[in-house]
Amino acid sequence: MRSSSRGRAEPLDPVTAWAQAAVRGEFVVGELVRYAAERHLRDLRDGEKRGLFWRPEKAQRVIDFFPALFTITDGPAAGKPFHLLPYHVFVAGSLMGWVNAEGRWRFRSAWIETGKGQAKSPLMAGLGLYAMGWCGFARSQVYSIAADKNTANVLFKDAVAMCRAQIPDRDEGETLEEIGEVIIRGEGDNAWKIEHPSTKSIFKALAGGETQSGPRPRMVLADEIHEFKVDTQIELWRRAITKIAGDAMMILGTNTPASAQLVGTSYSGSYQAIAKGEVKDDSAFSFIARVDKADRETVFANESCWAKALPALGITYPITNIREEVVTAQTRLSTASSVKRLYFGIPTGAADFWINEDDWAAVLDVIDDETIAALKGCPCWLSLDLSQKNDLTALTATWRDGAGVLWQKTWYWTTKVGLPDRAKADQAPYEQWVEEGWLTAVDGATIDKTFIAAKVAELAAGHNVVELVFDTAQIADFEAACEEIGFPAWRYRGPKEPEGQGLKMVPHAQGTRVMFEDRQYCMPRSVERTEDRILKKTIVIDDSPVTYSCAANAALISDGQKNRAFDKKRSRGRIDGLVTIAMGVGAADNVPLEQAKETHDEFFVDLAADNSD
Repeated sequence: MRSSSRGRAEPLDPVTAWAQAAVRGEFVVGELVRYAAERHLRDLRDGEKRGLFWRPEKAQRVIDFFPALFTITDGPAAGKPFHLLPYHVFVAGSLMGWVNAEGRWRFRSAWIETGKGQAKSPLMAGLGLYAMGWCGFARSQVYSIAADKNTANVLFKDAVAMCRAQIPDRDEGETLEEIGEVIIRGEGDNAWKIEHPSTKSIFKALAGGETQSGPRPRMVLADEIHEFKVDTQIELWRRAITKIAGDAMMILGTNTPASAQLVGTSYSGSYQAIAKGEVKDDSAFSFIARVDKADRETVFANESCWAKALPALGITYPITNIREEVVTAQTRLSTASSVKRLYFGIPTGAADFWINEDDWAAVLDVIDDETIAALKGCPCWLSLDLSQKNDLTALTATWRDGAGVLWQKTWYWTTKVGLPDRAKADQAPYEQWVEEGWLTAVDGATIDKTFIAAKVAELAAGHNVVELVFDTAQIADFEAACEEIGFPAWRYRGPKEPEGQGLKMVPHAQGTRVMFEDRQYCMPRSVERTEDRILKKTIVIDDSPVTYSCAANAALISDGQKNRAFDKKRSRGRIDGLVTIAMGVGAADNVPLEQAKETHDEFFVDLAADNSD
């Protein structure tokens, strides 16, 4: 209850009542959903100062709309009025009930993330129909999009089925289609467009990459975001929404993305930050149903936390369904990862990640300029993998600190020419990475090696660089670039050959062959040493999305003697950053750790002596 201006207690609207109950803990929610509820309550208190206004009558209208016109079309409750689930009430009511100072919808975008089977698609389909024909908009355009046409049609077919289903409390056979409220173009499963004649509005499904000429969308419904490989289509429609002067909204629905599903992971991370209040965006709505991090280790045994990711559990989604999935996951370990992600919102990543992904994630941390400055004076190894033409070039610096821990930072280059096409072909958000500073795009059709030579020279001038190890491909071009900028470097060719002047450069073999000669680096040894470092947590790797992508793409091959190496041909995408990481570890750990520590200690003794002089 809340007090009116005259002191009377007024009943709470259903959205606010749900939010208050969630915050009080009257039912189980995860922390990210609780943040969303707290945000609603906080905005009720101070939103008007920012031009945000709560209109409970508008929220109630959409809540009443569903059971008035739609029946449930699938499952045990098929044929019954479509009463919104409790979490639906909060989501739909929030989206339709909040307005800005102009009176239009406050939210321009919405992110709805839950476990499987929580009726996201029917909710989104109903909201699309509501925006098409029942909000008073003339010529409203509503589009269902997804990574491919089949997926886009799932949501669209839900909308078609709702239009062809019995209207509650009407005579038998009365449907929205039969009474002429809508016209459905196409028969049966071949339906391709819904029209609302009285407002001249439409609802269509579009395939991944397919666009509409001169779109003026009222609502865009993007389903299964975790399946998107690139965000080009999402961004295209987001910009179209931004251009609409009146009410317009993009609703993104998904299961929790895998860590290797970069587009979904990026969007989910952004909306999590909005939910937590770390990013201020009054035009974006976030509802993310996941189990909490503290639940992850015991999630299969702890049924009490399941509702955090499955808000329809025990209402329309029987608990026996998920119990069966859990039993299967516990007896077939190959399915455990997907069950954790799809049902419980645990972003487990690729099932065939080259190493245990939790161990990989545990050694990631931000290595910023301040950290790099603190490592100045520590022994440092550089490792370089040059691109063939215009793909990725990676340079990794590996420092060993006084405790023997390795610290790694990787820089990446590509070319501006053809970047959108390569992003699509590689299924990687290169343009976003460039914009965010994770990847440097240089002019020209091929990467000018002087950019890389200049970075190597900068590191060599400011750090105690022992040597640079390299993949032999394209190295002659790099040597020419060093000469061009006046940076001295020489290639190590064996212990019997004379040493040169400047930076020592040592080749690193890439295949499964093991080199036994002194000072010969090879990938089997480097892979083993990298794995050891990760498992023992004696390495810190810069938390870069480009590096994570390289790790997620990687595939290992082995020979008859179980010597392993990374294989670019068999990998799912670019792995250059992981290759240079392994090369850097192989070089830094080329001597036993005890000897390495002695060498490190001697270095600091010498350094102290030099400073005292």
